[in-house]
Amino acid sequence: MSVRLGNGEYTYEVVEGWGQLPGGWTLTDVGGVAVDSEDRVYVFNRSEHPMIVFDRDGTFLGSWGEGIFPHPHGVHFGHDGALYCTDDGDHTVRVCTLEGEVLLELGVPGAPSPYMSGKPFCRCTHTALSPSGDIYVSDGYWNARVHQYSPTGELIRSWGRSGTQPGEFNLPHNITCDAEGWVYVADRENLRVQVFDGDGKFETLWHGVHRPSALYTTPDDKAICYVGEAGPVYDFNREAPNLGPRVSIWTSRGYLLARLETAPSAGTGPGQFLSPHGIAVDSLGDIYIGEVSFTSWPLRFPGAPVPSPLRSLQKLAKVKS
Repeated sequence: MSVRLGNGEYTYEVVEGWGQLPGGWTLTDVGGVAVDSEDRVYVFNRSEHPMIVFDRDGTFLGSWGEGIFPHPHGVHFGHDGALYCTDDGDHTVRVCTLEGEVLLELGVPGAPSPYMSGKPFCRCTHTALSPSGDIYVSDGYWNARVHQYSPTGELIRSWGRSGTQPGEFNLPHNITCDAEGWVYVADRENLRVQVFDGDGKFETLWHGVHRPSALYTTPDDKAICYVGEAGPVYDFNREAPNLGPRVSIWTSRGYLLARLETAPSAGTGPGQFLSPHGIAVDSLGDIYIGEVSFTSWPLRFPGAPVPSPLRSLQKLAKVKS
């Protein structure tokens, strides 16, 4: 019997073994996942094949990006039909066709801005597209900033700085935008999601998330927000219950609808997670979750041998009521 997670309208079955690779291929850390308008799934990962494409049943369709992306971190499918690929290893955002042709490049490959300078980019983490086509970039590990660009790549404004007050960040790790133009930022190490209007004005924040790493909002007018929580890794709390890793589901105004987790939540069994790092949802409501499992394993289970294979990609199929 398959494992079920969640509750009520937000109940899901774990699809074990989803995503079949060609012989000899392996996935390592999956930085991000995107789903296009035909429910093809794009897995932005740190193997020698950076973008691997599946159909919704997990059948392998192809790959691209070889030799272009040194350290994939996030990917977003825009309403313009393009893929927004964020690479924190060479400090760039590349806007690509579904076949991998680069249409626009933001940032200079291999040339980061100074540490905490506020200038783009210094290990940027993720990208979101506004309803009007503006591009928002969370910038990220060595900055504490959100940058807003025009559709053609001109910098419009930036906001945020290092800190803990509203509008300040401690690792803006992911970003998404809803149909109203609100901007949601996973402020990971401040343990919160911050919400801004399209011009960067602070609106509100959500607590009740533990190290939020992945964000996805549905494109409809009543957006639902899916949050991947990395959970604790310190000696004193990595075994503590009710902290994740997990996926939580929220309304766009910060009301918690469901939590997808089991007990214990950390691990490689059905329904367990190591570190949800990218989330996407298809037209039927099924969830695809990429994890940086190889990076997280020694933090979560220090000294333990790494399982082979180590799963870094999961599908949760929505249970129809």
